[in-house]
Amino acid sequence: MPERNIEFGKYGARGLKGHEAVARQLDDLAGYIATSVTVRRGLLARLHYLTRSDHARSAARAAGLTVTDRTLRAWLDGRRSPSRKNLERIERVYRTVRRENVARYLTARLNREGRGTRVEIHPLNQSQVERPRQREVSLRHMNVRRWDRIVAAWAAGNDSELDEAWVDQVIDLGSQWGQYEYVTNIGFAA
Repeated sequence: MPERNIEFGKYGARGLKGHEAVARQLDDLAGYIATSVTVRRGLLARLHYLTRSDHARSAARAAGLTVTDRTLRAWLDGRRSPSRKNLERIERVYRTVRRENVARYLTARLNREGRGTRVEIHPLNQSQVERPRQREVSLRHMNVRRWDRIVAAWAAGNDSELDEAWVDQVIDLGSQWGQYEYVTNIGFAA
């Protein structure tokens, strides 16, 4: 695809891919549990979220929580503690299930019945790039009206699809959209 950066950072520019910044912002909007899974309170909150109903339990099993009901009860009662590997699995499953649960809500909230959401794109950091090699880039604003594909890729955890969906939106910036492939931050609120 034209305008894609092949050797990003070769001259000292710093930033992250635009779709990664969008995923980070969507993660913030998803409202994950703030307490760490390694703390008893955080572990219990995640386990209650994953086991509060039959639907939640089946979603957790589909996402990879494969322990028995007996083990889950022991963790909830405090008779046993999960291993480090199981803690990581619980965190991963919790984030997957939470993303699936809030995806439809976020899509509707961001689409705003066709009005879309205003997005700020902060350009990459060029402070370490020599003056003759610096690009002229500035803060850009755009209104994204179609979030369905972006949120679906984020919920599925599919980075390549999220990248393609985000690039399809950034192309609306015009002929220099490639300058915003890497950014410092992307901000939007819904």
